[in-house]
Amino acid sequence: MPSKRAYVSPLRQQAAVRTREVILRRATELLAERGYGRVTIADIASAAGVSSKTVFASVGSKGDILDRIVDEGVSASGYEQAMEHVLGLGTPEAVLHALARGTRLGNESQFTVHEAIRKALPVHESADGLWARATAAYREALNAAARHLHGLTPPPRSSPQQTADLLWLWFGPTAWRTLVVESGWSWEQAEKTLYDTAVAALYA
Repeated sequence: MPSKRAYVSPLRQQAAVRTREVILRRATELLAERGYGRVTIADIASAAGVSSKTVFASVGSKGDILDRIVDEGVSASGYEQAMEHVLGLGTPEAVLHALARGTRLGNESQFTVHEAIRKALPVHESADGLWARATAAYREALNAAARHLHGLTPPPRSSPQQTADLLWLWFGPTAWRTLVVESGWSWEQAEKTLYDTAVAALYA
């Protein structure tokens, strides 16, 4: 006699996905606001309107939640599509303008995610690995932009590796946070200044 296949309810699956999304969203907000060491599973459950048991069943431990936040933050950044656009541009000014705008939009839209990750670093058992995972694709995108700039006319005055390092200095997440969060600049003001700085330093 053939065994019966377990019935999977599409509505139940959709509800589980929505629950997971709510838990991750509330967890991200709490971790960004309080820091990893000051948030418990019970806090996350309360903010999401579910039980602690549901949090564990849906997304796992606090460490698992942070891993999901990192992975989904990278996926949501849209860096692949942005870099396709950048690598199709034919002038240094256009490339740097696209980098300034693209990294601004990415950091602005992903600000809460970045804060949740950043505030976890001082207490996370593998902080270096966590930050590397969170920023690897970001940094490689700027490395690709540096190589592209050196294939255009005129090329930057610096070496390709120096150019990549400088792009990370100007357009990496730390620069945006320093200007916008720590110094109170607007995102628009920071974007213009970082673009102007890059053009002047690489091509003056």
